[in-house]
Amino acid sequence: MRVALAQIITTADPLANLEIVADSVGRAAAAGAQLVVLPEATMCCFGVPLRPVAEPLDGPWATRVREMAAAAGLVVVAGMFTPDGDRVRNTLIATGPGVDASYDKIHLFDALGFQESATVAPGDACVRVEVDGVTVGLTTCYDIRFPSLFQDLAADGAEVMVVAASWGAGPGKREQWELLARARALDSTSYVLACGQADPASVGRPAGTAPTGIGHSLVVSPLGAVIDSLGAAPGLLVVDLDPAAVATARQALPVLVNRRDRAPPSGRPG
Repeated sequence: MRVALAQIITTADPLANLEIVADSVGRAAAAGAQLVVLPEATMCCFGVPLRPVAEPLDGPWATRVREMAAAAGLVVVAGMFTPDGDRVRNTLIATGPGVDASYDKIHLFDALGFQESATVAPGDACVRVEVDGVTVGLTTCYDIRFPSLFQDLAADGAEVMVVAASWGAGPGKREQWELLARARALDSTSYVLACGQADPASVGRPAGTAPTGIGHSLVVSPLGAVIDSLGAAPGLLVVDLDPAAVATARQALPVLVNRRDRAPPSGRPG
């Protein structure tokens, strides 16, 4: 299974960002990818009011992404925003041959001085899609800090985990991003495709106060090894995955079988 991670920098203009999506999808298709992952906030970057740009899943922005995926003959995963009352949902659209699904980010980034829940409503359901017979779980950015989501997806059959992110910069954030991607691969004995927005500084753009991106997208093996990665600048990472490696890893390291959701009582008085 050939996958592509499109590490891009989006703007506040959804129409302009569709041109970036089209370029990424075209390059991924030319490389022979069956799945191309674009980051969180592909529709519109953070740092601007999101409710005015949010559209339903049958709106023009998502419809255009569906058309691109169909024309290219591959599955596209991209971050967008959908309406939810006065707030929005931080949504991943997954679309392409045999696939028409969406995932609303469950864990909202109310951390490190940022309050995503002020403008974004949380999702409440795990989502998996099938890409050429391989089950792919969908997650977004801050979700990567929650092992149980990845374990639940794997227990339900996911072999590949997508993490679409707009990872904010800060002390130790790059190290955490890489460490968390590797840890979630080990937690779930699955491939992890961690695709983030590129660093605006890499193309001479000033950094804003909202989370934008640091780049360093990476693909991790089911046993936690980094297969390949990008730097800070925009780029397309193309990697071949071997689904059989997931079964081998799960046989050697059966954490999904051995895990217990709750520790048993100690038997000692409280």
